[in-house]
Amino acid sequence: MQFVVDLWVPIVVSGLAAFVISAVAWTVLPFHNSEWSGFSNEDEVADAMRKGSPSPGRYMLPFMGSGKEANSPEGQAKMQRGPIAYITVAPNGAPQMGGMMAKSLVFNLIVSVFVAYVAVHALAADAPYLAVFQITGAVSFLAYAAATVPESIWFARPWKGWLVSAADALVTALVTGGIFGWLWS
Repeated sequence: MQFVVDLWVPIVVSGLAAFVISAVAWTVLPFHNSEWSGFSNEDEVADAMRKGSPSPGRYMLPFMGSGKEANSPEGQAKMQRGPIAYITVAPNGAPQMGGMMAKSLVFNLIVSVFVAYVAVHALAADAPYLAVFQITGAVSFLAYAAATVPESIWFARPWKGWLVSAADALVTALVTGGIFGWLWS
């Protein structure tokens, strides 16, 4: 854990920078707006969901508890009839932005700790800026971009949404690599 002590400044600075980049990408820039759309009958869908009183969590439609059920004639008929949906239900009320922002910052700091961990094992203490930039930028990109690929593979998140997130990850990786390169020694 000595690397955390040795690299605490680039860890904190890059974690904070990643947090700011993410906040700007999601709140100021319009790119993520295209990832979401509403139902044409939103009130009816919301009323139907309220009637079922789902607690916060993740839901599948149609839900089948086992592969056997999914492969049954009834399960296959449900799949063909559709719709197939993956739904996340959040608690009612305004989102608790403070808590979500704090969790996001902690996530960014954790990624920066792992970036530092890889870098300290891959690079010499006197490594040149470009080498530090390459290693830390690549690890950062992998952490931020690859994390969301399974959502597109398994849960129908449109690939366009992943590409927008990958662009965010690239900017974050470039900044992270730059910060680690700048503050490395």
